[in-house]
Amino acid sequence: MPSPSAPWTKNRRMAVMLLGVTALFFGFGFALVPLYDVFCELTGLNGRTSAATNVITTQTAGDTHRVVAVEFTSTVMPGLTWAITPQTARLEVHPGELHHVSYRVRNLSDKPVVAQAVPSVSPGLAAASFEKLECFCFSQQALEPGETRELPLAFTVKPGIDKDVQTITLAYAFFKLDDAKASPAAEIP
Repeated sequence: MPSPSAPWTKNRRMAVMLLGVTALFFGFGFALVPLYDVFCELTGLNGRTSAATNVITTQTAGDTHRVVAVEFTSTVMPGLTWAITPQTARLEVHPGELHHVSYRVRNLSDKPVVAQAVPSVSPGLAAASFEKLECFCFSQQALEPGETRELPLAFTVKPGIDKDVQTITLAYAFFKLDDAKASPAAEIP
């Protein structure tokens, strides 16, 4: 005859196993964010681009037989009191050539504001072929009250871009950084 405490032992064992599985999935959920970032960086999916590892100092020879349109947009996220406009809305480029454009930003508030731009390239298929050589998105931007500034962008579309890609859209979402997130390098002098 089984002992009266035998069902409790099975229930405890099951509860410990379920708690262990729960902890495992909880930890896996936290690990997904950095794993996803690495996956996107390696594959170019989700519109993430990589920064150039080499600085190009001279104009490179482009694919003059092909033209790709690059469109520039920006979005100001809630809480950021800036006006942001690309100085060039659309540019026809030959893959492999170096191009320079800029965005104009203005702090509309009466306080210093620090913000960060997050880029996205669409279609996702083009993200791996869009290379930013100089970009304001590489660092935080600090503006004094009422200050207006030109933010530079130097980029190239790699010659090996998929033949189906005719138009690339580069979109920036600008987020306000609170004082705790702003790095000391972004402090206003």
